[in-house]
Amino acid sequence: MEKHVVSISLGSSSRNHVAVSEFAGQKVRLERIGTDGDKAAAKALLRRLDGQVDAFGLGGTDLFIYAGNRRYTFRESAEIAAVAKETPIVDGSGLKNTLERRVIRQLAKDGIVQFKGKRALMVCAVDRFGMAEALEEVGCINSYGDLMFGLGLPLPLHSLKALDRLARILAPVVTRLPVSLFYPTGETQQERRPKFAAAFNAADIIAGDLHFIRRYMPDRLPGKIVITNTVTDKDKELLRQSGASLLITTTPELDGRSFGTNVMEAVLVAMAGKKAAELTAQDYEALLDRLAVKPRIECWT
Repeated sequence: MEKHVVSISLGSSSRNHVAVSEFAGQKVRLERIGTDGDKAAAKALLRRLDGQVDAFGLGGTDLFIYAGNRRYTFRESAEIAAVAKETPIVDGSGLKNTLERRVIRQLAKDGIVQFKGKRALMVCAVDRFGMAEALEEVGCINSYGDLMFGLGLPLPLHSLKALDRLARILAPVVTRLPVSLFYPTGETQQERRPKFAAAFNAADIIAGDLHFIRRYMPDRLPGKIVITNTVTDKDKELLRQSGASLLITTTPELDGRSFGTNVMEAVLVAMAGKKAAELTAQDYEALLDRLAVKPRIECWT
């Protein structure tokens, strides 16, 4: 029987997509439904589909962010997720912490990207702490744009220790505020507001959340390597036209679309035969091997 996973997103409905793919011989229907920032609509969808599908993804927001060994929960997202009583719901953070480390290490091992000594701009690291650690591990010189793109302050961070110290101070406060104050939701995801161009221009690699990248990047990214996901054909064309040289999405291309990590994590949960809360990092690693999940790599030069 076909598995069915549904991502309920606070993002734009113009990015909705459906694909049917096969993982380890199991057909899975993947569906992304945007609610244009309408939290009540997101809760209504969760109520209607609860118990009817195999797993939910929660998109357009984070449920958890990480810094060091600490995890912080967004109150607003937790209230939405709590509506699902029977179907497991995940936000992709578990997969980010495993898949994205794994992708960076594999790209380095296979020589697809020569990371050592390259300057990487992570537009936001607290939602992708695993990728940030992996980029440092393979020799990148990282800058973190959490204060710049999340809070609008012209203050790049240059170490994970600084990020950890900042998160300890700000995360308990920020996670109690509406996500829309510091992350584009609904139709605002489609708006371009370029800023902090110098940070983009100084980097060889632009990494992290696509909505931050697309919203704030300058018109030109000549020769840059972009590592992200949740990429539509329109996003791909924007990046290609900017002059970027290489696009890597940590989730695979399925029917012309790289779904978000929340969707792929929901696929793993649907296939796992365990409750989401019981899945360990080792379980995710084993599932990624079993399902042969590969990144998407597109070279334009």
